[in-house]
Amino acid sequence: MSMKNLQEIAVSYKNVLTAVKKRIVVCGGTGCVANGSMEIYNRLRDLVKSAGLDVDVDLDKHDDNDIIHVSKSGCQGFCQMGPLVSIFPDEIFYVKVKKEDADRIFFETILRENVLEDLLYRDPVEGKKHKSRDEIPFYKKQNRFVLQLCGHLDPDSIDEYIYNGGYKAAERVYKEMDPKEVCDEMIKAGLRGRGGGGFPTGRKWEFARVEKSDKKYVICNGDEGDPGAFMDRSVLEGNPHAVIEGMMIAAHAIGADEGYIYVRTEYPLAVERVTKACEDAEKLGILGDNVFGTGKSMKLHVMEGAGAFVCGEETALIASIEGNRGMPIPKPPFPAQKGLFGKPTVINNVETLATVPYIMNMGAEEFTKIGTKNSPGTKTFALTGHVANTGLIEVPLGITLREVVFDIGGGVINEKGEIDNNAFKAVQIGGPSGGCLTEEHLDMPLDFDSLTSIGAMIGSGGLVVINKSSCIVNVAKYFLEFARKESCGKCVPCRQGVPQMIALLDKIIEGEGTEETLMQLERLGAAIQGTALCGLGKTAPNPVISTLRYFREEYEKHVIDKKCPSGECKALVTPVIDPEKCKGCTLCARKCPVGAI
Repeated sequence: MSMKNLQEIAVSYKNVLTAVKKRIVVCGGTGCVANGSMEIYNRLRDLVKSAGLDVDVDLDKHDDNDIIHVSKSGCQGFCQMGPLVSIFPDEIFYVKVKKEDADRIFFETILRENVLEDLLYRDPVEGKKHKSRDEIPFYKKQNRFVLQLCGHLDPDSIDEYIYNGGYKAAERVYKEMDPKEVCDEMIKAGLRGRGGGGFPTGRKWEFARVEKSDKKYVICNGDEGDPGAFMDRSVLEGNPHAVIEGMMIAAHAIGADEGYIYVRTEYPLAVERVTKACEDAEKLGILGDNVFGTGKSMKLHVMEGAGAFVCGEETALIASIEGNRGMPIPKPPFPAQKGLFGKPTVINNVETLATVPYIMNMGAEEFTKIGTKNSPGTKTFALTGHVANTGLIEVPLGITLREVVFDIGGGVINEKGEIDNNAFKAVQIGGPSGGCLTEEHLDMPLDFDSLTSIGAMIGSGGLVVINKSSCIVNVAKYFLEFARKESCGKCVPCRQGVPQMIALLDKIIEGEGTEETLMQLERLGAAIQGTALCGLGKTAPNPVISTLRYFREEYEKHVIDKKCPSGECKALVTPVIDPEKCKGCTLCARKCPVGAI
């Protein structure tokens, strides 16, 4: 494979695009697929074919007939409004599309060029309808950097990826740069790992590069398991070639010739698309024994994980690939020194690797202009919970929580399902390993250092918005229960300590807690944080520790006043008769099983 070949593919694809009269892009992310988007996709293709028009951009078979190009994309982000259908070049963005709408879209919008007003997004506050995606507030404050191609790129088309500049960075790296130059460029870019800890990517690569070994490996950590998190899955589904290209650049930087893409088995669509992407790259000679004609080898394997959350930890993931039970081991030695099969190994998460080609194309200096000084670039977040606009978002690091929740998210939803920003209570960030952000943190920049300073972390990027109808004690218990179920059980602090913390929370919820219970929770949490073996155990108490810090008054109401302010804890709810509604029929007194009336 040579640069000429890449250019030829890009030019050929561009030439075919000149015959494309219109392009219909149906969101093919997991959320939209679950709501029937592939039925819409198939129906539109059938309608175009029945009209005697081509539906595909085929470089080998194309003639000069007009093309109504019907394709699927990865997640377009606005999950709340899916299934989504975009039409180019008209820049029409349809939301909540159903299968029966496909005929109307084809005959009215495609053939007659009429906009279907009922399928446009309507702003719930202003009541205004928006024709194009970029007009919608949900997208306005985003910087879709890693996700820039996920909204329209066909993830199954390597030709389209190459047309959009794909694999140019990898070829330049393999042909023109030595490993140290690549590491230096990444260090200069300041990219920090997007999987949770935020460790500088370039430094991690440099540690592996200087190790002397006859064999080295790169691993893509796609074992995303946080509740409410779907960022890595969406990138793998929407632009798998960017991840592959990032792995190739990482491999060249450390001197590796083999890698593994580790994806949890619950992500079948991601597994399917990244597997096809690897096969297509091999057919073109991008992967294989003679990468870009350089004589260097690079082979990738796709491995499905069994769904153990602990395998998101580096050493547990390595054990799983080796065929062992996924359990962490103490560090050092770090994987960069002794990793997969005892060889130096670099492990990066999906989003980190997908960012790498863009950095190499634009240059480290340009990349550092995005985000903040110590946290350059963007971060994808899965915005869920009590918020008007749920979905996948990408924002520059340093943006405030207020902008994310109220501008992009459209505001907080109260218990009646209405937008009520006064109902805001907290945001759980970083999944079960993260922490709670409150009203006092709304204007704090979301970056690695700022969050660390208050005992929270970005984590993989889950953002769960919580309103005032939720009991904070129950919220903490939910995340702690998740950590208990996912614990590998290897070390005593995690195996025994976390269940003990849950038992203490149960005492509080059942009205049996005291102030001493709160002190026990704090002592036990601190002990687990300081003694657990891996990151899962060390961060498991975070939801409790952070909520105790910022919502201590609510905990005290549970243990001192024996009341649950939100009314969720049934043992702490005192039933009363509303005199205005009571008819005096005494039916309740006769039916009450415990004689409470």
